[in-house]
Amino acid sequence: MRRYSVFALAREALRHHAGWERAWRSPEPKPRYDVVIVGAGGHGLATAYYLAKNHGVRNVAVLEKGWLGGGNTGRNTTIIRSNYLQPPSAAIFEKARQLYETLSQDLNFNVMFSPRGVLMLAQTEHELRAWKRTWHANRLAGIETEMVSPARIREIVPAINLDGPRYPVLGGLWQARGGTARHDAVAWGYARAASDLGVDIIENCAVTGIDRDAAGVTGVRTTKGAIACGKLCLVVAGSSGVLAEMAGFRLPIESLALQALVSEPVKPAIDCVIMANTVHGYISQSDKGEMVIGGGTDGFNNYTQRGSFQHVEETLRALIETFPMLSRLRMLRQWGGIVDMTGDRSPIIGASPVPGIFVNCGWGTGGFKAIPGSGWACAEMLARGAPGDLAGPFGLDRFTEGRMIDESVAAAVAH
Repeated sequence: MRRYSVFALAREALRHHAGWERAWRSPEPKPRYDVVIVGAGGHGLATAYYLAKNHGVRNVAVLEKGWLGGGNTGRNTTIIRSNYLQPPSAAIFEKARQLYETLSQDLNFNVMFSPRGVLMLAQTEHELRAWKRTWHANRLAGIETEMVSPARIREIVPAINLDGPRYPVLGGLWQARGGTARHDAVAWGYARAASDLGVDIIENCAVTGIDRDAAGVTGVRTTKGAIACGKLCLVVAGSSGVLAEMAGFRLPIESLALQALVSEPVKPAIDCVIMANTVHGYISQSDKGEMVIGGGTDGFNNYTQRGSFQHVEETLRALIETFPMLSRLRMLRQWGGIVDMTGDRSPIIGASPVPGIFVNCGWGTGGFKAIPGSGWACAEMLARGAPGDLAGPFGLDRFTEGRMIDESVAAAVAH
């Protein structure tokens, strides 16, 4: 595919933009692939791209039951950070953050990465101690974070109310090199780059069954016919349990709806990401001026992709105390995504009980920020047939061995 550049933009402007080609190919599925990846979200597309780029495995198909990037990749709040507590988590999220910094150049596609900084508020003494612990862990891991005082927080976010009667701000953990990116652009960029390397991206192709024999997986059945494969990777977020059941095994995950909303656009008022665990909400401002607001998951298992006013009210009631300016804004739209949660709130990247089937799931509320690191680690696993250093700690065997990677505190949300 032709490279995007200022010269290409000028050339097409003179041609009334009639010469742009499709960003990625839409082929019919071949009878057999070396690797089939189910799920054309950010994680699945990144896996396919790094599989082709880093390991030379290009006979790969990415199957998507709907449209590319139409699941959680297009339904999140786009936060990127790596200030996690446990060493395995810090390693894979920092890998992802580093890749995000140069992702636009690597993919020749502007993913609109904005290193505006991420601020984690401490609004109880317990949280203050927890963030100090995380700060020391980050220092040991070589991740740049900083404990900041209320006065410093006021400098970073002048619009904040530090002295709320219920939720006073006692300090915070600041990661200056965290930020946001454009969620759709991340999916489109990976899709275009993977397609250019020979990967087949097949949309509107739902998997209806998984075929296996005594030796392991042999292929998948889809709405576009049967497809044979040597290896199968399930990267379908909240639907991971459904696909695992088709293959004959169960995953230790539960699926819940996670909701978010945006306000009407206003002039620039917040130029970083603020996350508040005590009030269970997080906020940033988009390039269009909308306040992007998220909260926690529903308290019950479900597969809905709709929001609920009850959850919106709960999140906004708490955030308004810390940001009183929000009280007069009107909500523009809301949505929900299906997240898959593990018991220790850390992902699963590893081999399944069925030979040849690998899983990448359980990212919960933190999937978007991990996309490049997840794809890098998952591609290495598929190429080698076994997890590498990044993915190694996240295998299914940790649940039977009691090797939990507990990130409930470091996730900055109460689940």
